[in-house]
Amino acid sequence: MKKPLVAALIALAVAGAGAAPAVAAPAPAAEPADTDTVTSVVNDVVTSAAAEISKITAPRAQAVDFAGTVSLSNCSGSVVRMPGSEDNDPALVMSNGHCLESGFPAAGEVIVDQPSTRTFGLLNSAGTRVATLRASKIAYATMTDTDVSLYQLTTTYAQIKSSYGINALTLNDAHPTAGTAITVVSGYWKRTYSCSVDGFAYRLREGQWTWKDSVRYTSACNTIGGTSGSPVIDNATGKVVAVNNTGNEDGGRCTDNNPCEVDANGAVTVRQGINYGQQTYQIIPCVGLDNKIDLGRSGCTLPKP
Repeated sequence: MKKPLVAALIALAVAGAGAAPAVAAPAPAAEPADTDTVTSVVNDVVTSAAAEISKITAPRAQAVDFAGTVSLSNCSGSVVRMPGSEDNDPALVMSNGHCLESGFPAAGEVIVDQPSTRTFGLLNSAGTRVATLRASKIAYATMTDTDVSLYQLTTTYAQIKSSYGINALTLNDAHPTAGTAITVVSGYWKRTYSCSVDGFAYRLREGQWTWKDSVRYTSACNTIGGTSGSPVIDNATGKVVAVNNTGNEDGGRCTDNNPCEVDANGAVTVRQGINYGQQTYQIIPCVGLDNKIDLGRSGCTLPKP
């Protein structure tokens, strides 16, 4: 798991290169105008201008920022809503099961409707903490099949929007696809990681825990401890497709902090330095009226107690 860090992260300086100014060449002696050449140049200018206008007006991927993410005492997270959530529903915060204040749930353990007064630092688009949100309970948490926790807050989506101008992130209701451009947004570190979905692990095994159909990132998402629970956002839609949770740190085989991939035939693959998240679309069918977790709803496949 991307366990919490106790040491501060060393900031990286990014250097930028400037372009040299253009210098005008001496003007040549005047010659009779070549009308064919003039027409050709005008056409080139018009074509170039049209291309630039097309770039400006063409649809672009939504910018991914920190708005709606939260910092926990030991992890990252986000205020999330389902596609059918209503503004007056109590808001939910999503993180990892292994980020619970009570410690890691055991394999096979499922926690539902447990009291909690945990607090979360709400971030705006710039990554500035603008509020402290408080939980009323752990609505759901497990490290079996997936690695997720959902806290119910004492405030509604409408109250958060009215007070701080921040919208919750919406969970996507479909399985992500390989090649999708994604961003992992860490509220703990106030840092983002951009890469793509590399593929999916049939089973991801780490110590006593096994997760199903995990999202494997390309190597550019080199997430670190403290990024656990970060939302994984589809850059094109701005919706959450997974929750960041682990990576193989040392090349170990299926041990703590060194997950391995296991295919349908039981073959094991170790990918040192590669990181993973757990898909979130399967949460949606398990959330009913008033944002209440209902594991008995049709289509709900989350593990039950």
